[in-house]
Amino acid sequence: MITWARYPYENTVVLVTGAGSGIGQATARAFLENGASVCVVGRREEPLHRVVEGFPADRVLVCAADVADRARVEEVVSSTVGRFGRLDVVVNNAGVFEGGEIDDYEDAAWERMRGTNLDALLYMARAAMPWLKRSQGNLVAISSVSGIRGDWGQFAYNATKGAVNAMVQSLALDVGAHGVRANVIAPAFTATRLTEERLEDPGFAAALADRVALGRAATPEDVARAVLFLAGPDASYITGAVIPVDGGTTASTGQPRPV
Repeated sequence: MITWARYPYENTVVLVTGAGSGIGQATARAFLENGASVCVVGRREEPLHRVVEGFPADRVLVCAADVADRARVEEVVSSTVGRFGRLDVVVNNAGVFEGGEIDDYEDAAWERMRGTNLDALLYMARAAMPWLKRSQGNLVAISSVSGIRGDWGQFAYNATKGAVNAMVQSLALDVGAHGVRANVIAPAFTATRLTEERLEDPGFAAALADRVALGRAATPEDVARAVLFLAGPDASYITGAVIPVDGGTTASTGQPRPV
């Protein structure tokens, strides 16, 4: 089991984007372990089938889709409701990273990152909201601590994640009267297949450990546990929040550790 606590997600329908690996994979499996029916969404179908392997077929739906495509997002939501009859939780996790400095940053890189990190959230929230209003459900967006403050060499990425934070907080105000909650989980550096090469660099790994109070990178499971709590009834009075799951990264002012 990914979660230590047991959550009452039986008869709950969850849609997770970016579910083929990393945080999305851990989140989808955690919901499945706790009894939910889950639609897993990602660009490639094969990894999604691996994520749901071993779980009852009547509780899973695999949708290969590019969430930066508005029409495909609408189709995914329709397919989920058509299969399970309702939609209770949306976890908007899909994201991409393209770093670089302003002098040579290409428009195409910005468009790719904005499309997946920000436009896809708009498309998903708009398509899912009528169903979330019916179920008085909730939306959880996976952002980043990089949307809270700046980082070297990734001004564009931070801009998209900062926009995610502001969009979800504003959305929470608009939909709260309908009983819908909208929140953000903001992880710090997380160990995934996409980041393993950086963690294999001893210099980077040491610098990261020195920057994080808990002395290690997050795991996808660390983030998934926070998502399951936030989407559940024990968090029923939490909305419009941006919650760092960062090992204490944002607790620091950035000054160096005493030597």
